[in-house]
Amino acid sequence: MNVKGEMLYEGKAKQVFLTENPEEVIVRFKDDATAFNAQKRGSFDKKGEMNNAITTLIFEYLKEKGVETHFIKQLDAREQLVRKVSIIPLEMVVRNYTAGSMAQRLGVEEGIKSPITIFDICYKKDELGDPLINDYHAIFLGAATREELDQMYALTARINDLLIELFERMNIILVDFKIELGKTSDGKIILADEISPDTCRLWDKDTMKKLDKDRFRRDLGEVTEAYVEIYERLQTALAK
Repeated sequence: MNVKGEMLYEGKAKQVFLTENPEEVIVRFKDDATAFNAQKRGSFDKKGEMNNAITTLIFEYLKEKGVETHFIKQLDAREQLVRKVSIIPLEMVVRNYTAGSMAQRLGVEEGIKSPITIFDICYKKDELGDPLINDYHAIFLGAATREELDQMYALTARINDLLIELFERMNIILVDFKIELGKTSDGKIILADEISPDTCRLWDKDTMKKLDKDRFRRDLGEVTEAYVEIYERLQTALAK
C-alpha cells in the first residue's frame, strides 16, 4: 500500500507527493500543457494518462536494457511510484535531426539528419528561461562535476541509442528529446522525470507527421490523437 502524503512539488506537467517511505514519491501526470517557457498554456484531454502510460512502457523497456531509472511501478491511470532522487539542474538535450530552437538559432531548415549526435545542456532555472549553457558553465554553477558530466553524457547517449531502436520499430523518427537525471541517496546518477511526446519530437517516418507536443506548440490540432497514436504504436512494438 502506497499512501499518498502531502504535495512536495508541482511543476508545469506533474505533481510530486510524499509517501510513508522517505525513499519513494508518487508522481501524478497532469493534463496541463505549456510551451515557450510557459508563455503559452493550455490543457488537453488524456494528456496526463497518455504520458503516464508511455513513460511507464519506455522506462520498463530501458530497465530491461540495463538503464537504471527512478521508476518503480504504475499505480493508476495518472500516477506512478518512483524512487526519490535529487534532480540535477541540467536538462540533457539530444538532437538527431534539426528542429525547433536549434534550427532557429543556427538558421537551418528543420529535418536535416545530423552526421553526429548533437548534445546540448540547459540550466534548469525557470526565471532565466532554462538557458542553453556549456560544460564549463555547468561546472562553474556547481550543477555537476566534470566526472558527473562524463557519466551523464554516456548515459544519455546510451538512452538515445535504445530509443532510436525502439522508435524505429514504431516507424517513427526520433528527431530530438530531452531528459532529466537525478541522484539517488547514495549518489548514483539515474534517469528520472519522463520520456513522452511532451519531451520528444516524434515524426512519422512515411508522412513526416508530427506526433508530439509540437502539435500544441504550433496549433496543429489533433494533440490527444497524436499522443494516443504513440501509445498504441508503442504497445504494438513492445508486444512483438
